[in-house]
Formats: sequence, structure tokens, C-alpha cells
Amino acid sequence: MTTILGISALYHDSAACLIQDGELVAAAQEERFTRVKHDSSFPVHAIRSCLAQAGIQPEELTHVAFYEKPLLRFDRLMETYLRFAPVGVRSFYRATGALVNGKLSIAPQLDKALEHRYDGPVYYVRHHDSHAASAFLPSPFPEAAVLTADGVGEWATTSIGHGRNSRVSMLREIQFPHSLGLLYSAFTGYLGFQVNSGEYKLMGLAPYGRPKYVDRILDELVEVKDDGSFWLNMRYFSYCQGLDMVNRRFGRLFGGPRRSPEAPFDQRHLDVAASIQAVTEAIMMKLARHAHTLTGSENLCLAGGVALNCVANGRILREGPFKRLWIQPASGDAGGALGAALYTWHHILEQPRVAFPDDSQKGSLLGPSFSDDAIGKVLADLGGVSTLLDSLEAACSVATDLLSEGRIIGWFQGPMEFGPRALCCRSILADPRPLDMQSRVNLNIKFREGFRPFAPVVLREHMSEWFDLDVDSPYMLLVAQVAAKQMLETQPDEESLPMMQRLWLRRSTIPAVTHVDGSARIQTCDKGRNPLMHRLLSTWNQKTGCPVLLNTSFNVRGEPIVCTPTDAYSTFMATGLDALVMGRHVLYKKDQPEFRGIRRTYRPD
Repeated sequence: MTTILGISALYHDSAACLIQDGELVAAAQEERFTRVKHDSSFPVHAIRSCLAQAGIQPEELTHVAFYEKPLLRFDRLMETYLRFAPVGVRSFYRATGALVNGKLSIAPQLDKALEHRYDGPVYYVRHHDSHAASAFLPSPFPEAAVLTADGVGEWATTSIGHGRNSRVSMLREIQFPHSLGLLYSAFTGYLGFQVNSGEYKLMGLAPYGRPKYVDRILDELVEVKDDGSFWLNMRYFSYCQGLDMVNRRFGRLFGGPRRSPEAPFDQRHLDVAASIQAVTEAIMMKLARHAHTLTGSENLCLAGGVALNCVANGRILREGPFKRLWIQPASGDAGGALGAALYTWHHILEQPRVAFPDDSQKGSLLGPSFSDDAIGKVLADLGGVSTLLDSLEAACSVATDLLSEGRIIGWFQGPMEFGPRALCCRSILADPRPLDMQSRVNLNIKFREGFRPFAPVVLREHMSEWFDLDVDSPYMLLVAQVAAKQMLETQPDEESLPMMQRLWLRRSTIPAVTHVDGSARIQTCDKGRNPLMHRLLSTWNQKTGCPVLLNTSFNVRGEPIVCTPTDAYSTFMATGLDALVMGRHVLYKKDQPEFRGIRRTYRPD
């Protein structure tokens, strides 16, 4: 059996992935085990988890694949420094020091992680080749255009390819420093969010504003051609030579300095957010159309961090020219581990590929799972008080009753998700119909900004009754409008109201998952990918006539999604969650003893 370990590490969101004879069997991000969000350290815990899931030892691996070429990245850093020297010497030493101490010494770290028990080959795959492979090779398409966009790999920041059968041919690329991902991140930092993790917040903030700065962005910051290629005016950016993304000239262009992270938003902030979102969508649309021109394909696959912009994805789907769209659920650097492994199997080892009708990502439910006995042992050790039900069907019934009473519950079932979205295995669930539910979950459970929208999970067979979407969206990567028949009239002067007052307007029959512009980031649920969640939604629909639940990741602000029963219990006790359903175990907050907190660690079974 050919067993390939894929690894991404040491810049952002390290991860490991394992495939056996081309089948994806395990994948996980390092952050879930170390509890450090976006952990970039070498993914020792993720590697060991993948091996444990597959039931193999390090010496049974036949190949290892790394998601980029370290020497090419070093070449970019050197050339960039020489271009701007002596300005930026501090950032140069910081970046190259991390590279020399980390990525240029992958072999020793890998050797240590595998306990000195692997002596096979290690392949280094270009960063955007890894992204492109992760986009096309697990997709349901035998042939497709492939578009990848992120911050930067070695040199490439945006690329277009053509996937056919078992290979992806790269056709065009845009190189550093011209980067759509870095442009969006520059605005993320300017608006007071953390770069490389706050981009979701910017996307959620944008609908509150008006895109009044679009012309200014296009006149001063970025020149965009008809084919989607673009050029950034580096007079406004400092990421080539400094530790900040933008300089003072950037702030003057938009009427003020960088927003402090906890400062209130003014209308200017909202309008800036709306403007960069509009520009990003326009560039992605032009790139998608050019990809169609180059390939003539009716299918498009997306990956890279920009592919997590589900508003832009939804627009590409609606406006064409592609008939079908598939987006890698772990589109960021974590997905590079998967792409490197699949690239090795299909490109280097020249193995054939079969395109499955849904996809070969297995719902992206690829992480560790825990038996009821294992959960019970953890709860006994922690002093948790639970009721063990007879069946998972009974757990669905109990959860439905709790949700119908307005309770907010933690839902911990089956394998952990791979990628940034909670896909109903490590989720917080709530009734989407009460007007105050969005604020309750944001402020009392997640401890995050009140404006942040939540996603609906909906029974696939009822989707068109509730949302203007006619394709599957199992990975929560498409935004569409709530169906007109579910929408309610709002007051005509809504846009003149202060931002937080607009949160309290009832726009639809499911206000907790309806954003200020009437949109929703939709997850569809079918029996094939997640039969237990399908059962819960069906039970909920039978009781309430609503096939939709609010679904958000099981974590709090600043922490990764929970991985283990210990993580779940700790988060349950530290937040305003009313109940926790783990496997067949049901826990009620009122029954739990005083909780003093614990040090959470992970050890694979």
C-alpha cells in the first residue's frame, strides 16, 4: 500500500494529511491539538493524529510531501530585501531567521516528529501547485478550470490552471508583491482586525457600509486589467520592507489612521470595508472569466485563502460563466498539506484518478473521533455529570427539545472537521428564529463582536424554500440571499440607523442567520455526508416546521475549534452554553459542579 503524508507548516495554519492508495483517510490542523489559533509550528500532533487514525507506524509511510519549496521562498525574501535595502532590515532578519531555523531544516523536524523511523523520500511541491491540486483533485469534476489566490507562496500570489483527469496544468500566474490576498489583508489590518485571521470579520462588516471608496482604491492602490491581472501601487504598502502592512500614506488616503482593535466603528470604517469587498469581488470575477476563456471549461475549482471569501464565491456562481463550482473546504495553508499529498500521488507517482459524483473530500470530516466510552472516561476524570442515552436518535430528540426551548447547545459528534468551518461535528447550535439569538450567541457564548453573522445549516431537500440557491453548499463556502418568501419588510430609513441598531431589525423568519443585506452563508446537509446531523435537522423540522438551525464553530473568540471531549467540556463550562451533547452523553449546565479550568492537552489513542 502506498501511504503518503502531506505537511504544511511554519507560516500559517500548519496541518498534516494522510492518503492511502489515493484515498484521503485523515487530515487535521495543528492548532486543534496545541490550542494555539493558526498555530504555525511543525505539525507534530497533527502528524501523530493522522497516523493513529490510519492505524499505521511511521516506518509504514512510503512518501512524505511538503507544500512548498523553501529555497524558492528564501530566494524571494533575499530579492525583496535587496530591492529595498537597507530599509526593512528588521523584518528581513525576522523572516529569514524563521526560514533558516524552520523551513530550510524540514528534514530534522520531520525526522523528530516521526521518531527517527522514516527513511523514505521527501518531495517539495510548489505552494500554488499544492493549492491547485487541493482544489481540483478531490473535486467531483473530471475536468475544470482552477483558480487559486492567496497572500503569497514562494513567488506566486494568484494562478490559473486547467485540471484534466489526474493532472493540473498551470497556465498563468501573478507574482509577489502584487497580491489580492495581501491587499485584502492590508485593509483587514487597517480596520483594526488581526491580519491572517480577521479577514472573516472584514467580510462580515462590509454589508453595513457603502462602497464609496471603490474608485479611490482603483485609482490609487490597484490597477486591474480586463483579464483580472492587477498591479499594486507599493507607495501605499509596507509589507515588503516592514512589519506593518500599510504606511501613513495609506491612512491619509482613507481619511484617518488605523482603527484601534477595540475602538467603535464609524461610518468611514464601514464604507472602507464595503469598498475593498466590492473590489475583491470584481477582481475575482475578472479572473474567473479569464480562466474560462483560457480553458473553455464549464467547471471551476477554487483554493487559496481568498477562496474562503464566500461572498465572492457566491457572486461567481450567480454571474457565471461557469455552470458548476467546487471550493476546497480547507482553502488556506492547511489545505496545502492535502494538495501536496495528492500532487505526489497523481503527478509524481503518475497514478490515475476517479472523480466521484459528490467529491472525494468525505465531507471534510477527517479528524479524530471519540467513542462514548472514551467520552465517559474523560467526563469521569473531570467530574462532569452526564446522562447516557440509549441511542444517537435519542440524542437528536433531546437536542431538539432543548433547542425548541430556546437553549443554546454544544454539539460534539463523530470526526473533527478539516478546515476553518464547523460542519456540525464540532458545532454550537441554536434556534435561528428568535430576534435576539444572534446577539446572545455572539456576546454570551462566543465572546466576540456583536455584528458577526452566523451561518444556517439547512436540510438539502428544503434548501430552495428558504434560500436563493440551487446547488449543494456542504462546506459553508457560498453566500446567497434568503428566499423572498422568508423575508420581511424593514423600515425604509434603515441605512440611516446606527450600526448596532440595525442588528435588531427583524428581516426574515430566521433573523439570527440573516445578515444585514438579507444574505446568508449557507451549509446544506444531506444524509450522505452527515447522517446524524440530517437526523437532527429532520427531527427539528418535524417539531417546528423549520428545517434550519444556526450553526457556528464550537469555540470562543481567540481559540481554535474544540478537538477533544476535554476541550468541549472546558468550553461548555466557560461559556453561557445551556447543554452539551457529546455522542450519547447529554450534559446540562445546571447539573455540573464548580469548574476551575483545566490544562488541555491531546494524546492520540
